[in-house]
Amino acid sequence: MEERHRDMAVHVGERAGRFGGHLLGRLLDRTAAVPPRLLASVVAQELASVGGQDAVLLLQDYEQLLLVPLPRDGRTDADPEPIIGSPAGRALMEERIVELPEVAGLRVYLPLMDGGNHLGVLALFLDRLKDQERAELGTLATLVAGILTSRNRSTDLFTRARRRRPMSVAAEIQWSPLPPLTMSVREVEVAGFLEPAYDVAGDSFDYALNSDTLHAAVIDAMSHGLKAAVMATAAIGAYRHARRAGVGLAEIYASMDQVITDQFDPEHFVTAQMMRLDSKTGRLQWVNAGHPAPLLVRDHDVIQILDSPTTLPVGFGGEAPLISEIDLEPGDRIVCFTDGVVEEHTPGGTQFGRSQLIDSAARVGRAGNGLAATARALSHALKTARGGHTSDDATIFLIEWRGTDR
Repeated sequence: MEERHRDMAVHVGERAGRFGGHLLGRLLDRTAAVPPRLLASVVAQELASVGGQDAVLLLQDYEQLLLVPLPRDGRTDADPEPIIGSPAGRALMEERIVELPEVAGLRVYLPLMDGGNHLGVLALFLDRLKDQERAELGTLATLVAGILTSRNRSTDLFTRARRRRPMSVAAEIQWSPLPPLTMSVREVEVAGFLEPAYDVAGDSFDYALNSDTLHAAVIDAMSHGLKAAVMATAAIGAYRHARRAGVGLAEIYASMDQVITDQFDPEHFVTAQMMRLDSKTGRLQWVNAGHPAPLLVRDHDVIQILDSPTTLPVGFGGEAPLISEIDLEPGDRIVCFTDGVVEEHTPGGTQFGRSQLIDSAARVGRAGNGLAATARALSHALKTARGGHTSDDATIFLIEWRGTDR
């Protein structure tokens, strides 16, 4: 990853702007040599050397409600900012630079994104900002996001900064193997949301883009707490193992079923939705193992519930599943979810139900936001509609096929 970042710095080295290649090279060299606790300080120092004052790295918290400042050398001088209703949050949700005029210059907010993954925001103050410098700052933000991703593998500091309250052991187990919550390329984008963030246990998801094929799975392990987290982790591990072996969806199901059957008691099981999307043609295939049927959203409206033949949940030794197929149109979105989303009861005592999920998906989709912002807004809207609490894990996972003409 550092070689890729160095290539980036060299590529923009010919630019004359103050945020060009020379700054990127120094930033890369210095961040590679300091402990993680000094990373935010180094970024602030290097930006200050070219006129960027009061630089702060803001990381998205686990519930995706706040942007939390990353401490500089163990100290935090700034307060968290809400994602909804703040300039920093707007930069993150809209994936663009936001500039806020002040008396002596501009407060600038840059989204920190690595491969489509929304990490947070870089905020700083500038006396002025030229058009060329906007482009350079975008490149700098991409570099900082990549550095954060790389260094996060060897420290707990960034994870601890993102936490606003204690996390259960079960949730710790579930969060650790998760891929990035968002991923975006030209043809396809995905975004997921786990709830409750600090106590999730049996829900999980996984995905991989291999060549032109997007592989994705959403699972829900029976029961709660640590046992459910361990079973979900085993199911995801079995899914990855079979997927990486290059077998089809039916064989993936059989492999997962065998692992859960061998390792857990007969009454334990995992429901699962496993999908393959051809990112060139939009051909979607899926296998449903006792899981709620996903929704097909087109032009912001749910046009179809993807009901299909189901096999038994993973761990019950079901027959080879039937593979369902559908051709998507550019812009189509698939909404996958676990039963905790629709089986919760509202404050009035009635079950939340799939119809309210459909209404919420349409209402949130009409805001016209990107997929990551839509996943965040949909999960928050669903929680509000359920009375602000969740007695069971409630996970959503979105896929958008953009087509090949994007």
